[in-house]
Amino acid sequence: MFPVKELKRSALISLWFAFLTFPIMVIKVDPIERTVNWRWDNMFFIALGSFVISILAKVYMIRQERRARLKKVNKVVTEPFVQRILREPRFLYPLSLAVLIFAIAFPYFFSTYQTNIMTTALMYVVLGLGLNIVVGVAGLLDLGYVAFYAVGAYSYALLNLHFDLGFWAVLPIGGLFAAFLGILLGFPVLRLRGDYLAIVTLGFGEIIRLVLENWNDFSQGPSGIANIPRPGFFGMEMDFGSGITYIYYIIVGLVVFTIFVVNRLQSSRLGRAWLALREDEIACQAMGIDKTKTKLIAFSLGAFWAGLVGVIFAAKTTFVNPASFTFLESAIILSIVVLGGMGSIVGVIFGALVLILMPEYLRALSEYRMLAFGGILVVMMVFKPDGIISNVRRRYQFKKHSPTAK
Repeated sequence: MFPVKELKRSALISLWFAFLTFPIMVIKVDPIERTVNWRWDNMFFIALGSFVISILAKVYMIRQERRARLKKVNKVVTEPFVQRILREPRFLYPLSLAVLIFAIAFPYFFSTYQTNIMTTALMYVVLGLGLNIVVGVAGLLDLGYVAFYAVGAYSYALLNLHFDLGFWAVLPIGGLFAAFLGILLGFPVLRLRGDYLAIVTLGFGEIIRLVLENWNDFSQGPSGIANIPRPGFFGMEMDFGSGITYIYYIIVGLVVFTIFVVNRLQSSRLGRAWLALREDEIACQAMGIDKTKTKLIAFSLGAFWAGLVGVIFAAKTTFVNPASFTFLESAIILSIVVLGGMGSIVGVIFGALVLILMPEYLRALSEYRMLAFGGILVVMMVFKPDGIISNVRRRYQFKKHSPTAK
């Protein structure tokens, strides 16, 4: 039988949720007639729906706890289906090839608008994979990641404005500038961790944004820099649609390159050092790992990918200003890493696609779309706190060789 205590708790949750959504769901102002419509029936449905969802969530969690206890008693551990697929090359390689073919054919089957949205989503995939190195693998909470994104964008804007450098010349330069800034950030925060590290990186991100906003002679201030040229292709002139498709293929290539490099990094000696740093910093240092070098490499590599995407962002929008690089952007990128699964490459990809594409495709819900989006995220983190696809833990097995084997 369901506990009465949980029923009372669900009732309080439903009342609190109805109170929070009261301004959106109940009050509707008509500016033309200058009247206020009170939609009390919406409040009733919200309270009833949240009560039912809360009850169902409690029942689901109680069943999960019982199953976990039974598994503990019987000592039966089953690997999730998705992780089994990711572990088996015979499944992983054909699936990856199919996804790549779909990505290449995407602009031919969908409109320019859809291609533009997918380009933005893939940009956040690269940003999420870059931050995943710092947060998910090395365990360093960075809330100022958008600063490196801004450095890459302004590198292209300023170098093109003053020195007339093209996209392909500035692309590696923007990444290197951001990596250098990541090293500069890494030095003062080497002894910090946890909340203190988060506060310092948050302040660093705000400093960069305020410098760009107030240093008019350098960055043209809040007005930003316009007329940034799109990337060229051997001097060919492209219209708007062709330019969008070309940038889409550039970002697809960057995503493939990023996945390959990040996967190799995680499997390397450096990647294992990052994992050790994330699990226990003191034990990591006691094992002889250079903590200073490991942190600096993590910050610089994560910043490098942000700088590359910043250059592509400037080329895609042909305009940059400080308003595009607020703390909200850092929060969204961090949410991608946490929602997808910290340390998981496939999880971060799914997290970026969900967080960026879902608000666009929920536009049919009109003013309720962000409410629905927030509710979906809350439900996701309640039932899947490890992320959409959690990281596959490595297993090390020792095979015994027969004495007669040479």
